[in-house]
Amino acid sequence: MMFHDSMAIAQEKMTKVCIFLEHHILPPTPLNYHVVYTYVSQVNSDLNTTIDRAIAQGQEIDCVYIEQLYFDYMDHAHKAETKMVRNVDGIINSLSRSAHATEKDIIRFASQVSDCVHSLDENNIAQSRLALETLNKQTAHLLTQHKQFKLELIKAKRLHEKTQQQLLQLRKQHITDQQTGLFKRHYLNQQTQLWLDQKKSVCAIAIQIDNLDHFIDNYGDIIGEVILSKVAKQIQKYVFESGLPGRTSKDAFTILLADI
Repeated sequence: MMFHDSMAIAQEKMTKVCIFLEHHILPPTPLNYHVVYTYVSQVNSDLNTTIDRAIAQGQEIDCVYIEQLYFDYMDHAHKAETKMVRNVDGIINSLSRSAHATEKDIIRFASQVSDCVHSLDENNIAQSRLALETLNKQTAHLLTQHKQFKLELIKAKRLHEKTQQQLLQLRKQHITDQQTGLFKRHYLNQQTQLWLDQKKSVCAIAIQIDNLDHFIDNYGDIIGEVILSKVAKQIQKYVFESGLPGRTSKDAFTILLADI
């Protein structure tokens, strides 16, 4: 969202943003700043309602929660990417059907012209044969053009596959936590809602790492990352393919299981 605040208003908002970040012990990352600036600007009612409710309920406002808010209320890129993939799929399928139908029509036309050439034997045959031979050459040229079109179509398909792979990679980054490889909180929320809409029962297993901040303060961030990585691997090993493991806050994880 673009803001058109005056310098004075922007400075006032930045002060409120800094106070919010400091109060909730949030690092001044671009994502945190963007979400909180939108919040203090009061231009997204759903975002403000959710944050106000979380504060009123004493919920912890950490980086993972801020990221979830961004995906839930401010990020429209994923929807655009999904729509783009569907549009590209539709175009490619349409081209494939068109090419297949055109090829059949051309082959049939060429066969008919060839039959006509061989059947002419009276009434100015030479002139008629010459005209039809010319038409036959034009048809051959058209077939060559069609072959070139098919080659271009193959290139388009390859480009589509490459683009789709890139979008899938972006999708993976969108839904998985970079530090642990587990699903992000907003994706767990989406999947939970999907299962509930499908009338499935949902089981959630909550896992909390005790004293993580103590280890980080005493032994450094690297030790904290090692602990998170080992816990995440154990969770993935436990779940295997039976559920969805996710990171829901700095030191908390959730495993979702359907129809248990």
